[in-house]
Amino acid sequence: MALTTYQIMIPTVLRALRNLHHVLQVGEKHAIDNGIAADQLLQSRLIEDMLPLVRNVQIATDTAKNGVARLAAVEALKFEDDETTFAQLYARIDRAIEYIATFTPEQLDGSESRSITLATRTWGDLHFEGPAYLSDFMLPNFFFHTTTCYAILRKAGVPLGKKDYLFPS
Repeated sequence: MALTTYQIMIPTVLRALRNLHHVLQVGEKHAIDNGIAADQLLQSRLIEDMLPLVRNVQIATDTAKNGVARLAAVEALKFEDDETTFAQLYARIDRAIEYIATFTPEQLDGSESRSITLATRTWGDLHFEGPAYLSDFMLPNFFFHTTTCYAILRKAGVPLGKKDYLFPS
């Protein structure tokens, strides 16, 4: 039996978002325990020309929720990008998890033959069929941003390990 888009995508994305929540909690605890201003950590970057932690969380959640919606051919729930605290980022992740969990396998049926056009500021319009969108763009982009969050926190001295990213509980 072949795996469905739902089986590949939904559990994977939900688990990764929960893990991202955990990684941020470890970062927040580190900031509190070491007298680091939360804003300093949230605005930390891996390197100067990359986006800060807060923006990477926003993009990761947008990529997840928008990706599921695109594959289901529905309008995605809109999030404002106005988070400035860890609590607000946790709430954003929780909203994304709740939203994604509402999708059913039936909503993603047929996504294998669905054409998806993604307008980007940098690369113009990108055109995909469902499986290529999932495997070549959506999941790699999602994991790029979740991994970047982890890396930013590690660079800032947060005591995280691979287990925190993969198997936090």
